[in-house]
Amino acid sequence: MRFGVLGPLEVRTGEGVPVRVADLKVRALLADLLAHAGRVVPSARLIDDLWGDALPANPAATLQARVSQLRRALEDAEPGARALVESRPPGYRLDARAGDAARFEELVARSREAAEPSVRAALLDEALGLWRGPAYAGFEDAAFAAPEVARLDELRLSAVEGRAEARLDLGGHEALAAELRPLVAEHPLRERLRAAHMRALYRTGRPAEALAAFEEHRRRLRDDLGADPGPGLTALHRAILRQDDEAPGAAAFNLPAEVSPLIGRDADVRDVAGLLGAARLVTLHGPGGVGKTRLAVAAARRHPGAAWLVALDEGAASGASAEEIATLVAGVLGLREDAGIPGGPAGRLAGALRGRRALLVLDNCEHVVEAVAGLAAALLRDVPDLRILATSREPLGIGGERLRAVAPLPAEAAAELFTARAGLTERSAAVAVICARLDGVPLALELAATRVRALGVEELARRLDDRFRLLSSGARDAPARQRTLRAVIDWSYEPLAEAERAMLRRLAVHTGGASLDAALRVSAQSGVEVLARLVDRSLVVVGEGPRYRMLESVAAYCVERLREAGEYEETRRRHVRYYTALAEEAETRLRGADQRQALTRMRMETGNLRTALDTAVHEGDADSALRLVNAMGWCWFLWGRPSEACRALAQALAVPGGAPAALARARTWHAGFTMLDGDGSDRDARCRAALAAYDAADADGGVDGGGVDDPWGRAWAHWFLGFARTGFGDLAVIDDLTGVALEGFRSLGDGWGEAAALATRAAQAVAGGDPGAAARDGARALELFGAEGDRWGRLQVSDTLGLIAEATGDYARAAALHEDALRDAEGLGLWTEASVRLSRLGRIALLTGDHERADDLHERGRRLAVRESHRRAEHFADIGLALAERRRGRLEEAETRLRGWLDWCRAIDGAPGLAFLLAELGFIAELRGDADAALALHAEGLAAARATGHPRAVALALEGTAGAHALAGRVEDAAEALDAASAARAAAGAPLPPGERGDVQRIARRIEQRVEARVRSGGPPAGA
Repeated sequence: MRFGVLGPLEVRTGEGVPVRVADLKVRALLADLLAHAGRVVPSARLIDDLWGDALPANPAATLQARVSQLRRALEDAEPGARALVESRPPGYRLDARAGDAARFEELVARSREAAEPSVRAALLDEALGLWRGPAYAGFEDAAFAAPEVARLDELRLSAVEGRAEARLDLGGHEALAAELRPLVAEHPLRERLRAAHMRALYRTGRPAEALAAFEEHRRRLRDDLGADPGPGLTALHRAILRQDDEAPGAAAFNLPAEVSPLIGRDADVRDVAGLLGAARLVTLHGPGGVGKTRLAVAAARRHPGAAWLVALDEGAASGASAEEIATLVAGVLGLREDAGIPGGPAGRLAGALRGRRALLVLDNCEHVVEAVAGLAAALLRDVPDLRILATSREPLGIGGERLRAVAPLPAEAAAELFTARAGLTERSAAVAVICARLDGVPLALELAATRVRALGVEELARRLDDRFRLLSSGARDAPARQRTLRAVIDWSYEPLAEAERAMLRRLAVHTGGASLDAALRVSAQSGVEVLARLVDRSLVVVGEGPRYRMLESVAAYCVERLREAGEYEETRRRHVRYYTALAEEAETRLRGADQRQALTRMRMETGNLRTALDTAVHEGDADSALRLVNAMGWCWFLWGRPSEACRALAQALAVPGGAPAALARARTWHAGFTMLDGDGSDRDARCRAALAAYDAADADGGVDGGGVDDPWGRAWAHWFLGFARTGFGDLAVIDDLTGVALEGFRSLGDGWGEAAALATRAAQAVAGGDPGAAARDGARALELFGAEGDRWGRLQVSDTLGLIAEATGDYARAAALHEDALRDAEGLGLWTEASVRLSRLGRIALLTGDHERADDLHERGRRLAVRESHRRAEHFADIGLALAERRRGRLEEAETRLRGWLDWCRAIDGAPGLAFLLAELGFIAELRGDADAALALHAEGLAAARATGHPRAVALALEGTAGAHALAGRVEDAAEALDAASAARAAAGAPLPPGERGDVQRIARRIEQRVEARVRSGGPPAGA
């Protein structure tokens, strides 16, 4: 859709067909949304804009009705266009801008960058030709449109002035003078417009009229405003008096030309230019090297009046006064002390700027921020039309200031900048590494780009740990503070007070940021004032929480400073103590109603917890290392990260020492996670070793007997190891482990532990073919988990009950249970669990014949598993996709997908998936008519199924065996295998539901056909 506001409100389709929006209120709503240029407009604001005091009976409902009308009008014209009107708290936004206004601004901006007058004039002719009347005609007096109308009108007048100046260089002065006369009368105080008119008069041989025009302007300013003409217009007047053929225009600029394109900042430039239209003081703040100056200059080029850049880092010494800064600014504007304006430097500056639409860009204010703040406040008070755009690593802190943070470049823009500066034609993975490690800071990327020629991209990426030595030379024409990466940060660090330096360097030990409490405790500080000052100075970035972090380069710099100060080791020890205590406190809340909050906090602190463990291991602190991994075990378990857990536990267990109880628990975690990671080899020995300490205490009566006297730990260890062995076919062993756990938890009165043991026993009962016992244990576990408020436990039981419903053909109940479990998993942020639940729902969709939905659910589950690096969940999802392929008859695609997992399944001792995988491959071979291959696959599958002890897996392998025999003509063997399969399913209490009978029905028909053929040929029937 295309929207027009440079005249009456206009809506057209992408093909240019007009769209009728008849209702006045709906048109007003559309205009309001357009005027906010993609920003969310609160519902309360829209109601006030549309109805004012004349409110309808139900304002919110009436607004919704108008929104619906607008969406319907757009949708009727162009399908899908209703989505442009988005509902976003706390109101609505239009995901589109006024196309003619955006095009107008683009053309005006391009004209300012064009060197040739003819090009500038052509661009501005095109821009002004877009206007069909007053902006937002019909709504121009509405409060919601007024700021945007004023901004667009100002840009339009600026474009008129720019076109006039370009045409002065092209000739045709007589016509131009006549054209400008009514405009000057309409806008008598616009000095740039009057200057163009004076020059046109002068160049047509009418200098007296040009001088009279100046005199008229001077009198009007004096009488109406008590002011004098600006220095530019005064200079033009003097030039005409001297009869200087090169009389200058009134617009003044000293903005530097672009030497290289500004990359990745188009939206920022538009935003800053828009802020300058709404506020008189805008401060761009951000860390050193982030590109504040270039952004400010680019935005200043869009200013419709005069604009000057004042580089304070080059001319103002630290500690300069406001008067000294005023003298520097006056010098940039070309004002001398004899300019005839009283009041000292600040007064002369105010007098020169008064009456002009001027912009001062005060660049790099941080080392003279007090003086700049004083001067800016005075100028803004005394010069009504003045705008100031400041760049600083901290705010000026005066009234009316609008702060605009300048963030590092996002990944794509950072890569574009780096490759452009380095002269690269391709982007490798190393480019992404460099951009990420340099935080997307433009100056750091440009410094790094200078090293590509000597080192290449790969070597440069490898050497970034030594970044300050590596990035030690930049452009010779850059300020000294920007020639090396170290100098950039020195510029911010050196002026800090000692307390600020101490906190900043101590913050560097955190990884991934820190909470307020962590920042203060680890830094050994008691108040937030110092931290707040570091945030103001753009050395620390504050995010939601609040959470405090540093850019990687700043952190690396501060680590060096921390070592220099002799504080590195002690600060790291405080870091270990803090995060060990945090992990232990969180662990107590991970089995109950506080699960979600505890998991969220631990997820935020993952980097810090890893760093704390590395520190404890490096320093040989076995106590802290074991405390940390034991406290983290529940998080790794719930998140589904067994590989990460195994690595961390191995690190901690390798440190000599440690309390017996902590060692026993860590060894249990390690044994269980090893099995959860798919390694079932030597699992009996591993479990015995893990339980040895607990069993010794049980047998010998406590620690004197060489064991750990920890009844809860003993119960937990048996449960966890039993849970981890699920799927390896050890039904009897798991039953023994779970039984010990259940008895122990019940003796302690631990409801959560009893629920966990019952949930595991229920899952094993499903596998062992006892759905009645599974349902009873599951129901009791669900009740106990509910009393504890444990959502993880609830989703585990829901999964088991869902499998029972699926096995008995109650697909509606199965889907409902899996959906409940999915909601719990998503609510807790347990994405591995969510992946499995999505695949479970995919299986239900497949069994009910909805292949499209099945594919969608399995693919979502697969992507989530890949993101979480969880191979079991990925395998489960991918097999689901293969099942759908086979059911559609796409045997080659299904086989390719299945065989991709065959080696992985065989490598995992006792993996439950192997039997199913071989069965599916056997069915594919049978469907292709290859009886020998089918039989071999089903024979291996039957052996794997019997090893697991799962009767349904055994039945499936026997059904496949029957199909292979039937294909080969061995009718008796086929019938015998099919009967055995049926008996196995009956014993398990789970006969085949309708959705799973396809293979058995096909095999049974083939057996019948073989028997009939044998009878017709005169042979004996099967079994004779």
